Order: sequence, then C-alpha cells, then structure tokens
Amino acid sequence: MDKIRQRLSDLGYAIYDAPAPVGSYVQCVRTGNLLHLSGGISVNGEDKYFGKVGQDLTVEEGQAAARAAILNRLAVIIQAVGSLEKVSRIVAVNGFVNAGPDFYDHPKVLNGASDLLVEAFGEIGRHSRTAVGVSALPLNVAVEISMVVEVCG
Repeated sequence: MDKIRQRLSDLGYAIYDAPAPVGSYVQCVRTGNLLHLSGGISVNGEDKYFGKVGQDLTVEEGQAAARAAILNRLAVIIQAVGSLEKVSRIVAVNGFVNAGPDFYDHPKVLNGASDLLVEAFGEIGRHSRTAVGVSALPLNVAVEISMVVEVCG
C-alpha cells in the first residue's frame, strides 16, 4: 500500500474499487500529465449520502458526503495510474452541492473534500476550487465532485 493510501487508512478512511461509469462517458481522461476526472458522487463503499444539504442533511453531513465523493475520485486515480504516490499536484476541485433553496454554505460543505486532500497529500493537495449549489444531482446524491490532477510518469 502506498504512503498516501496508508495515511488515509490511518485517518479512518477506506478507498474502494473505482466505480464503473453509469452513462456515456469515461471516469478519467489523461492528456499529458493531467488527469481530468469525471464527476463522482457521494458514495464510497457503505458511506452513501443522499438528499439536499440544508434541508435533509446538515453541513457536517454534507462535509462527510464531500469526503465520500473525493475518496470515490481517489479510487479513479489509482485505477488510472496505479498509485496515489504518482500524484504530483491536485490542481482543481469542482464541487456541486445538492442544496435546499435557502442554503448558502456550499464552500463549507466542499471543505470536507479539500481538507481531506490536504491531510492526505500535504502541500501538493492544495488546489483551486469551485463550490456550486444546484437544485438536483443524479440519484439525489448530496455532492458530486470532478477534479484535475497532475501526475508524474
């Protein structure tokens, strides 16, 4: 197990096999040293988060949903390049929060994913980010995250 995956395990997080696409797309496209990851939903193993943040879920539950979505995306990186050790930079995170009509704390929800990336990767885990609230997401999941990652080799 690589050091980053071990660090995540030590923090109490598990990474499961990368999910198969559920539509007409691929989970990851590599161009040069950049991986462009499709949107991953807030499902990671038995950790599943559905509903609207601010209505069905609290901010803290939304943060847990964001962590599940980012772990889901880390599984895709492992599938694409074999190890999280090959990540040289988390470039960008684009997060979508299934939010109630009067919910405005989308950035707080996405901090769940951002903070986990920094815990796992250190300084190279710091990234640019978009946090957007939407009226609905596929399967009524709480959070969806896409990302861009630079890899070596």
